[in-house]
Amino acid sequence: MGNRLSKIATRTGDQGTTGLGDGSRIDKDGLRVHAMGDVDELNSHIGLLLCEDMPAALREELISIQHDLFDLGGELCIPGYQMITEAQVLRLDALLEKYNADLPPLKDFILPAGSRAASQAHVCRTVCRRAERAIVSLGKAEKIFEHPRQYVNRLSDLLFVLSRVLNRFAGGSDVLWEKERSRDI
Repeated sequence: MGNRLSKIATRTGDQGTTGLGDGSRIDKDGLRVHAMGDVDELNSHIGLLLCEDMPAALREELISIQHDLFDLGGELCIPGYQMITEAQVLRLDALLEKYNADLPPLKDFILPAGSRAASQAHVCRTVCRRAERAIVSLGKAEKIFEHPRQYVNRLSDLLFVLSRVLNRFAGGSDVLWEKERSRDI
C-alpha cells in the first residue's frame, strides 16, 4: 500500500470523480463516497477525543475502534469486499455492557455537555449517527454487508455511554435537560 500512497496530489479527481479500491472511478458526491467520508470524519474526531485525559483502558479501546473504522472505510472503498466482522460488532456489545455497568440509570434526557472529553465524545456520537445514515442510504442503493451498519449503530450507542463515563472521570456527572428551563426565560 505504501507505493499507492507515494503520490498524494494526483490530480485524477479534478473532474469530480475519485478512485475506489477496486480501480473503478465514481462521482465524489455519490452515496459510497459520502459514507466513506463520514467514517473518515468520525475517525478524525475520535483522534481528537484521544487528545483528552481518560482512563488508559478506554484510550486503548478507542485506538482499536480507530483501526476498525479504518477497516470500515476500506470495506466501503472496495465494493463487495468484507472487512468488518461479527466479532468486531460483538466487541462493541461487550464494551457497552462493561461501561454501562457502573452508570446510574437515566431518568431524564442529558445534554451533550460537561467535560471537554465528554462533549467531544458527543460530537463523535453525532458524526457516527451521520455515518450510519450514509451507510443505510448506500445499502438501499447497492448491496453491502450488514456488519458495517451494525458496527456504527453500536458505536454511536457506545459513544453516548462513554460521554457519561468521561464526565464522571472528570469529576462531574450528566448534564440534565431541564424541561421547564426554556419556558422560564
